[in-house]
Amino acid sequence: MLAVLRLICLAIFFIVVGIGGSLFCILRPFHPDNTRVVSHLFGRMHRLLGLRIEIRVAPEAQQGGPYVYIANHQHTYDIFTLSSAVPKNTVTIGKKSLKWIPFFGQLYWLSGNILIDRKNSGKAKGTIAQAANAIKRGKQSILLFPEGTRSYGRGLLPFKTGAFRTAIQANVNIVPICVSDLHNKIKLNRWNNGLLIIEIMPPVSILGYSTDHARELMNECHARMATKIAELDAEVEQRERTVTEPENK
Repeated sequence: MLAVLRLICLAIFFIVVGIGGSLFCILRPFHPDNTRVVSHLFGRMHRLLGLRIEIRVAPEAQQGGPYVYIANHQHTYDIFTLSSAVPKNTVTIGKKSLKWIPFFGQLYWLSGNILIDRKNSGKAKGTIAQAANAIKRGKQSILLFPEGTRSYGRGLLPFKTGAFRTAIQANVNIVPICVSDLHNKIKLNRWNNGLLIIEIMPPVSILGYSTDHARELMNECHARMATKIAELDAEVEQRERTVTEPENK
């Protein structure tokens, strides 16, 4: 019964926010901060899913910018978790087909996110230049998922070089965003689904890297994120165990 109620609430939420958010974005279409505003609305729904989210931001990441943000992509539920931490003046890159999803797609487009045609290799190759130009022109940051797909519990997958080439071409630093393990975390019939930690790490400098060395930068960021995610997972496990053990005594 709890799962059914949650699904009904989520459906209503998508419709209301899709329509209301689109009307809001029509008043200031493609504004650089639309995505953050809308994302934080979606992020509020983590409470409905029974999650507690703790967001940490390194002081260094609050200075300077714009940046290329990179985050681990775990599940469809990311829209209700990672969205809580989308920084100011940040857009994402998504498939062009997203535009046709009722309510959500129109909102995603009007929010100013960049849509690409992944089936068209010629257009896809221009994505890096398009993203870099968007950063330079609008002084806005871009959030990318360097894994290229959801991991679904397989850990941090290998990265693709696109995000790192984008940062180098736009001449901006990279800021990793790490989210603790979400795999099998959310059970819709369970009232309390525990803790999730999101940490925005200090920027990784692109100084000294050229597009020919994007893979080296990619490997450095992958290593840093893998280490941080492991630390977050261990912390979540320890804190949840501490909460559970007194209840069992």
